[in-house]
Order: sequence, then structure tokens, then C-alpha cells
Amino acid sequence: MYAEERQEEILRLARAQGRVDVTALAEGLQVTAETVRRDLTVLERAGVLRRVHGGAIPVERIGFEPALAARDSVLITEKERIAKAALAELPDEGSVILDAGSTTARLAHALPTDRELSVVVNSPVLATVLGTRANLTVLLLGGRVRGKTLATVDDWALRPLADMYVDVAFMGTNGCSVERGLTTPDPAEATVKRAMIAAARRVVLLADHTKVGNDYLARFGALTDLDVLITDSGLDNELAGDVEATGVRVVRA
Repeated sequence: MYAEERQEEILRLARAQGRVDVTALAEGLQVTAETVRRDLTVLERAGVLRRVHGGAIPVERIGFEPALAARDSVLITEKERIAKAALAELPDEGSVILDAGSTTARLAHALPTDRELSVVVNSPVLATVLGTRANLTVLLLGGRVRGKTLATVDDWALRPLADMYVDVAFMGTNGCSVERGLTTPDPAEATVKRAMIAAARRVVLLADHTKVGNDYLARFGALTDLDVLITDSGLDNELAGDVEATGVRVVRA
């Protein structure tokens, strides 16, 4: 078993059981305890586990939300493939919303230069990336900037969305499950995401496979609010089937 496969199995066990133990993992995976500790360190740096005495717990169990910089360094190849696949969902012309997030940021960088688009963002970072593009009209939603995600939230972001209707909203999420829908740790950010979904004709969720099957504190939508989920090839076939059963088209890039 390669290190990446072993780490995915550790994460799966942690989420299924609520906690993993170094000794038990070493025995079950037939590796040394030191190897397991290195794997846990990698997963903690990736922002998906939190180390505790003798083992680790998944971050969603403690309401921990990794900062944008930490999430941006994880599953880079998968997020690039997701962003590339999302280009097929762009209108030839018109308007889109780009939600703040590490995967939507990759879509921002990949936007074509040969079509005229109005792009609504709730991230000063994305506004900076896109603002100099001659073919784009960039609309930045104001409000309080959350340090964790660098997303703008609260009333100054919500008011303009109430009067918008864009062609496609490209959304990010922390969690996505059939039971709980779309979730994120922060209620203020959930409120803005909910308004983005309401302001769009079509909704495309960009989420790597680690997000599917997980739930966080604040719900901002149901799977039935989505038209398309674009994820990576690591998504389990059974989970993909559960999502598709709700009427969402699943694209595995």
C-alpha cells in the first residue's frame, strides 16, 4: 500500500469511527507506529485530522476549520482537474458567481480570455486575480472578511445578491452529503453561500472527494439545489451513486 492510499484509509477510518489509535492502525495496516505517526502528521498538515494523545480525530468532530492556505496545499492535482472540467459549464457569455475557496480559485485562474463574462466574487483574492482581465467585468461583494477563508460575509455581501440573477454559480463547500446537504463550519459564510445559490439559474459544486459524505455545522443547501457536482476520480462509486440518485449529475475528473 502506497503512502497516499494508507493515508486515505486512515482518514476513512477516523471519519467512520470518530477517532483512530496509533497502535491499532499500525497493527491493522501492518506498518510501524512511527510510519503511522508520520501519516497522521501529513494528514494534520493537510487540515483533515487533529492529533490527540495516542491517535487523531477528524476535524469535523471538533468544528475545526483549516485556513485557506492549508487547504490550498492539499489535493492540488485533483483540484486542477476539477477546475479544468468546470470550464465546460461556463456560459459562452453572460454572468457567473465564483464562491471563495481553494478549488474555485483554480477555476478563476483557468477562466478563458476569449469570452466576455461578468464575474461576481466574494473574495478580495479572486478579485485581484481577475480584475486585470480585459474580457471580464469583476464585481466584488463587500462585507466583513473572514480570516479563515478570506471570504466576505454579512449584510454588505447579502444585499447585492438579492438583486442579482446570474447564469451559473460555481460553489465550494466543506461538506456534502445526501443526509445533510451542503455544509460549512461558519453560519455567516453559509448565509452568503445560500444567497449565491438563490441568485443563480444553475449551480455547479466544485468539491474534491474528501468533502463528499461529511457534514459541518451550518447547512446552506440541499443536493437538490445542485445541477452538477464536479469532483475527482477518488470519489467512491457508492457515494457517487447516492448523489446521482438525488438528480445531480456527477462528473469525476
